[in-house]
Parts: sequence; structure tokens; C-alpha cells
Amino acid sequence: QVQLVESGGGLVQPGGSLTLSCAASGRTFSGYAMGWFRQAPGKEREFVARISWSGSMTSYADSVKGRFTISRDNAKNTVYLQMTSLKPEDTAVYYCNAVPLFSSTPLLGSWGQGTQVTVSS
Repeated sequence: QVQLVESGGGLVQPGGSLTLSCAASGRTFSGYAMGWFRQAPGKEREFVARISWSGSMTSYADSVKGRFTISRDNAKNTVYLQMTSLKPEDTAVYYCNAVPLFSSTPLLGSWGQGTQVTVSS
């Protein structure tokens, strides 16, 4: 059974930074691209960033482009999301999932518990 565990969230002031981690266990995602998603209160879950298996290809939502960086360590089966210049509108629960290389459609039907990011002064 696949388990995705997101961590690293917290409360940060506008302009601050956080780095999120997503650790996969139960199976490896060998060959899969991985993505980060977020869901703000009262809103639909949305795509944030995607990274290929090799890490050579990345894609970002326009709202985070230039501020967020996705990376991965396949030896640790872990995906990261470095977030800088955070804004109040980045406040959301952040999740990870496997995705197709050229799509943001999540491949796993179940999600982890997510990690809460709150940007507020």
C-alpha cells in the first residue's frame, strides 16, 4: 500500500520561506513524475508544481513560478518544494502525488494528510 507523508509546513510571515517534504513509502515511484498540489479553505485542490523522474523537467503553476522550486531525491524516495517570497494567498494545505510527465492529473486515488502552510503577519 502506498503511503505519502507530507511535512515541513508551518506559520510564516509574508516574504518568508519554507521547504516542504513528501516521503513515499510502501512502494517506490520509480519512473514516475511527482507533483505538489494545494487546497485553500473553500477552494478546489489545485496543481502547484511537477518534476520528472530524472529531475530534468519541471513545471509550475503561474501563481508560484519564480518563487517555488520543486526537487527530488530518488534515493530517499522524497520530493521537496522550496517556497520563497511567500504570500498570504499561498496559505493552504499542501499535498503530493504521482502525476503523468506532461499532465497534472494525480495518479493515486488516495492522498496523504497534507501539511498546512499559513502565511500571515
